[in-house]
Amino acid sequence: MERIARTLLTVLAAVMLLGACKDASMPSSTGTAAPEALIGAWRSQIHASSGALAEMKDLEFMYVFNAGGTMTESSNYDGAPPVPPAYGVWRKTAPWEFEARYAFYVTKPPSAFDDVVKGGGWTPNGYGILTEKITITEDGKSYNSRIVYALFDAAGKAAEGGGEASGAAIRIGF
Repeated sequence: MERIARTLLTVLAAVMLLGACKDASMPSSTGTAAPEALIGAWRSQIHASSGALAEMKDLEFMYVFNAGGTMTESSNYDGAPPVPPAYGVWRKTAPWEFEARYAFYVTKPPSAFDDVVKGGGWTPNGYGILTEKITITEDGKSYNSRIVYALFDAAGKAAEGGGEASGAAIRIGF
């Protein structure tokens, strides 16, 4: 009898585990997206209407939204001027809606080529913060977004160049 009870408990635990492991990134039939709907890799076309990014007509962002609410963003302009990727956090704000907030470093060019030869180069010159409001489509394969970005100098004071942008992203997958 004890063996049958253990077997039944094992089967029940396996069924519950399988139910917990179902693909949460797929849209639910109730019309609301689970937070996991954003998890994954995305590629977005960015169109800035104001600020320093407005000059970049072919700007693209690549994102990875991780389980637990962290994220990484990199752009096709990370090398001009050289800057590292942006890092941040995300959260669900409403059905099919999310918000991301991420920061990146700004660099300044060397004043002369001799600075590079002497071991200098592109030095830190502040940072930027982007806040993005994301709305995922019900099929979970794309999203549209509104971005507000602000720039800060090396002392942390607001700097010129902040603005607004919109994004249109598609999920990267097989």
